[in-house]
Amino acid sequence: MNKKIDNPKTAIVLISILLAVFVVPTSISGTAIALPFIGADLSANLTALQWVVNSFNLTFACFTLLWGSFADNFGHKKSFIVGATIYTVASLLSAMSITPLMLDIARGLAGVGGAAIFSCGSAILIKTFDGEKRTKAFAFFGTTAGIGITFGPTISGFLLDLFNWRAIFILHTAVLAVVILMTPTITKDNLTRHQHPFDKIGSIIFTIVLFLLMFSISESAQLGWLNIKTLILLVVSFLSGVIFVMYEKSITNPVLNLTLLKNKKYVGLILVPVVASFSFVTLLTYYPSYLIGVMQFSPSYAGIIMITLTVPVLFCPLLAGKIVSSGVSAISIIFISLILMIFGVILLFLVGGVDGQLYLIGFALFMIGAGMGLTAGLVDGLALSCVEPHHTGMAAGLLNTLRLGSEAIAVVLYGSLLTANLNGILPDLLIKYNSSIDVIEDWINSVASGNLTAPLSDVATNIQPIMLNDIITSYHSAFNFTLAILTIISTIICLFSIFLLKRKNVPIN
Repeated sequence: MNKKIDNPKTAIVLISILLAVFVVPTSISGTAIALPFIGADLSANLTALQWVVNSFNLTFACFTLLWGSFADNFGHKKSFIVGATIYTVASLLSAMSITPLMLDIARGLAGVGGAAIFSCGSAILIKTFDGEKRTKAFAFFGTTAGIGITFGPTISGFLLDLFNWRAIFILHTAVLAVVILMTPTITKDNLTRHQHPFDKIGSIIFTIVLFLLMFSISESAQLGWLNIKTLILLVVSFLSGVIFVMYEKSITNPVLNLTLLKNKKYVGLILVPVVASFSFVTLLTYYPSYLIGVMQFSPSYAGIIMITLTVPVLFCPLLAGKIVSSGVSAISIIFISLILMIFGVILLFLVGGVDGQLYLIGFALFMIGAGMGLTAGLVDGLALSCVEPHHTGMAAGLLNTLRLGSEAIAVVLYGSLLTANLNGILPDLLIKYNSSIDVIEDWINSVASGNLTAPLSDVATNIQPIMLNDIITSYHSAFNFTLAILTIISTIICLFSIFLLKRKNVPIN
């Protein structure tokens, strides 16, 4: 089999996969910068606005597990087409949304399609190419995903300046429509008679556990951590998690093989993406709102600044590979990446703010992005190399689930902490501008959503600069508090990961 990328048919297959793969990370990183504008246009409070991101992360994490098994039974081509179609429809619905709930549902639907694109797209490339051509195809695959993450905020920023937030989803719809038109060139599926059993019950329980945990964290921002409803949700999510673990241990074909957790080196490696979730991913999602609200930058300028965070993801994976090839220990690169992420967040905490020097902010973001980029791909290969060959599929599934699940949890925790802190600071500050509790609540919702200038229209012109300064100071304080908590969490996970990686265990090949 000598399948070449320069063959017209296989070239179209590759282009279709790459276009689809480009849209998904672009959507993830690019939607974040639009959140303040979505909130203002749809009159969404922060809880509803958070679920624009949370619903996508939740379904993307959960359905990554489901699509792998579904595609094995029904075909990767069919699954990819179904996933791309779902994403296209979801993007169109997102652009047409007239309520926050409609947008939240549409983004959740997009997560379902996005999971299929990533799960099945790579499998299609394996079937279409082999040898050196396959290596090149996957290099394009990884680079395209990196480009999507890197330039997502910038593309969205320019679309916001030129049009509005709906243009972002219209662009996704158009690109994916082209992808669907190109799918007939994909090789037809040849299904084997021996289909893999699928753990439907385990997948459903896992989805429930992740949803309950995310929902309880999200609700805590409004209700408080000690509220009876929040506590009940946390207890139910914990019990559901216990049920999930017990069920997975009792069956022969678990959706997640938890016995792999006995391998300390493997556990240490799969915790590395969790550190990235609480540092890189949270900033990728919410820092654009900070730049637009606190720093008062335009969306396009904020998008340009975000490149300092995302561009290392584009070249650092290749750099890590070259460094390892030169004889440097791969584990040493992992340690360096963890240090870069932690110290980058600490530096951002120290130098951020209205009076912060942009070059220092950019350097801090670059450090975090470089830490993330050095682990991308490298940690996957290391983790899979320290388990038995017949467990690599399950090991990859557990790694990706922990990566995506931790991203979902980290993002919702960031939003919850920020909102809770603003709810504690702003009422006493804003009461001097208006004594109405309802008005103050509306102001807090607007500020928490990233729209810091919305309350200004309700006060006299001569008071607006003073009020804006008060709001910016409060938002910066809440942001720094949230950043400090997430840094502590990241540091604890980082130290535990290093501790496990230094233990004697199965050697890494």
